[in-house]
Amino acid sequence: MDSPRPPLIEISGVSKHFGEGETRVDALRDINLTVRQGEVVALLGPSGSGKTTLLNVVGCIIDPTKGQVTLDGELVFDNRWLRGDLRKLRLDKIGFIFQFHNLLPFLNARDNVALVLTLSGKSGADAQARATELLDYLEVGHRAAAMPALLSGGEAQRVAIARALANNPRIILADEPTAALDSKRAGIVVDLLRKLASEQDACIVAVTHDEKIYDRFDRLFHLRDGVLEYERGEEP
Repeated sequence: MDSPRPPLIEISGVSKHFGEGETRVDALRDINLTVRQGEVVALLGPSGSGKTTLLNVVGCIIDPTKGQVTLDGELVFDNRWLRGDLRKLRLDKIGFIFQFHNLLPFLNARDNVALVLTLSGKSGADAQARATELLDYLEVGHRAAAMPALLSGGEAQRVAIARALANNPRIILADEPTAALDSKRAGIVVDLLRKLASEQDACIVAVTHDEKIYDRFDRLFHLRDGVLEYERGEEP
């Protein structure tokens, strides 16, 4: 019998509220969530349900009010951050993909990816080599010299994925990664994320409203009013 894959995200008893008294809003309520290596999961729910807040907690962007967060085997939050430099924590462990690719318009595809590596301390030559490798891996290497304005929507999203993978993160967080794509390209992007999770020993957590890609995820987590209600394949 195969041993279970190691967890890369473990959320335990996490809550988050904004404001106090009559203006208090409970964005997350006692969330427990585990995502394992190789998994591609989706966070679903209506606007205001807490999806993006949860994604930002995992991404070490928002401070939880209480609870524990363990990323890639390291306890990073236990009612307070246990690392002083959250920017380095994000660089070390997490890649981000957004609805709109957010590529810098004055840099070509290769340089958009290489910039992340340069900022993390790699030499220019090493950064360019790694960027080229990633673009080739994502089958968009032939567009490495193209400026973002000349890329198709699918090509631009692949470049954005390459940028997210630049520092070999084990955890990739995607916020509406297919919203700007048609059905065919949306399916291709999610299949690509599945390939990445498997081949890079990573996990993917995506916030999405895109019903046409639900069946491509390993699990679906539903949030409503800050509560994790149920997952596909389990009793609500």
